[in-house]
Amino acid sequence: MTVIEVSGMTRRYGSGKTAYDAVRNLDLDIAEGELFGLLGTNGAGKTSTLEVIQGLSRPSEGTVRILGLDPVADRRKVRPALGIMLQKGGLPQDLTAAESLRMWAGTCSDPLPVDDVLERVDLGARADTRVKFLSGGEQRRLDLACAIISRPRVLFLDEPTTGLDPESRRNTWQLIQELKNSGVTIMLTTHYLDEAESLCDRLAIMHRGSVVRSGTVDDVVAGHPARIELKDPRTALPQLPGADVDRKGDTVSITTNSVQETLTELLVWARDSGVTLHGLDARAASLETVFLSIADTFDDPEVITA
Repeated sequence: MTVIEVSGMTRRYGSGKTAYDAVRNLDLDIAEGELFGLLGTNGAGKTSTLEVIQGLSRPSEGTVRILGLDPVADRRKVRPALGIMLQKGGLPQDLTAAESLRMWAGTCSDPLPVDDVLERVDLGARADTRVKFLSGGEQRRLDLACAIISRPRVLFLDEPTTGLDPESRRNTWQLIQELKNSGVTIMLTTHYLDEAESLCDRLAIMHRGSVVRSGTVDDVVAGHPARIELKDPRTALPQLPGADVDRKGDTVSITTNSVQETLTELLVWARDSGVTLHGLDARAASLETVFLSIADTFDDPEVITA
């Protein structure tokens, strides 16, 4: 069952000559129980995309459906099924964590017990602490508690682990995985690429308002070249079939789709030639290398105007 369906969605700001498309002709579909990651460079259009999908603003063009309903026109029906964790929370600073969550629970038709939810986000011992005295990471965990207390069928998490220490981050990952395993459909944005690799069933990478890569992590990484770097040995390198060699300053960068074969050729040549390879670093393609490549490629004026 498709829970979130976005077709040809554009989000435009302004009008006439000053009009600006933050999102252009976006297509997405997210299945029930799927954890979908939305990644992108700063200003890529992620927040505008989430606002439209959540029903906080209307699309300028195209359609959005959640559970088969229009999130704006059918808001009364859609809103009870949603849990939303915004990038920044806005809870009253003088209420305690427990008071804040009870206040939020009062807006839900069938909330989970407040004490249970505080324990799930590791705030049980901080229940009587005022929000203003919670650390930044603790406030993020309280935001997460507000998002899940309503027993949502669809959960939006916007940078959920920003400011969390490693243990809290690991525990949050575990909670998110538990929610997914229970059948909750989750849409996640994050700047932590290891988080996306660990949690997401599928993901899309946005840049300048458009999706430029999508699929599973393996799909996104497939076909992307590996990289080998070393200090320039100041001598001619051997022929490396299928590889591209680029010298910049004192560094040699080699990109290849066959890292094992290329690295073997390089090491055998160095051994036979008596050359020491300083600063040698070989890395297979990863979500990080794909992400950085997208940022570099699409910011190249020659590529953009081609």
